[in-house]
Amino acid sequence: MFNNIPPITRNIIIINIAIFILAYFLGDIATEYLAAFYPFSPFFHSWQIITHMFMHGSIMHILFNMLTLYSFGPILEQALGEKKYLILYFLSGLGAFFLFNLWNFVEVQQLTSGLQQLGFNVNAYFSGASVGFSGDVASVLKQKELLEGVKKIMGTPMVGASGAIFGVIAAFATLYPDSKIMMMFIPVPIKVKYLMPIVIVVSVYLGVSGNGGGIAHLAHVGGALVGWILARIWKKHLYRFN
Repeated sequence: MFNNIPPITRNIIIINIAIFILAYFLGDIATEYLAAFYPFSPFFHSWQIITHMFMHGSIMHILFNMLTLYSFGPILEQALGEKKYLILYFLSGLGAFFLFNLWNFVEVQQLTSGLQQLGFNVNAYFSGASVGFSGDVASVLKQKELLEGVKKIMGTPMVGASGAIFGVIAAFATLYPDSKIMMMFIPVPIKVKYLMPIVIVVSVYLGVSGNGGGIAHLAHVGGALVGWILARIWKKHLYRFN
């Protein structure tokens, strides 16, 4: 099967599987160094903006992502050429990281603003100083709640190739809008030009509302946005430069 997959898609799948196996044996150390943390988190390292694309949280996570890449990647790789396809993949992954953490930044600003209004010195706390809570019981409880929200964003890793793969799917939908695909629980094929906007709207809602169930839905949106933009740019000259 692997011999029939174009080289870039094949190598991406192999690297993902290899790193998944490696991370299984390394455990928390792999997550600490290879997953992507919020850029202003003490756990963040610059290389994580790339390495997080090859990390996955479970066997179902990597299985779904690699099957999706196997379904859409070869078509795009042959249409765009290896260079453009590789650019598309990694820029989509970076777009996913950027949009997801842009929203994280907005949330952190809201949380820290609330803490400061309640008299809690956020900057001192994250600089390592000993900072206590002050005020009445209700104020202290609110401060603890807001602080836990900030710490959750700081300490929650982002993993997976989903952002990059959403870029691949969005590019496919842009270049081949009338292609029909089957979706789980939907008994009839649906044109991808109708399905993709629905997926994006739902992802935006889940990401903004906080009802995402631990899934970085806005990362999917960021990846899809980059994939759509690149496909729109390249579509006019698709056959001229291949």
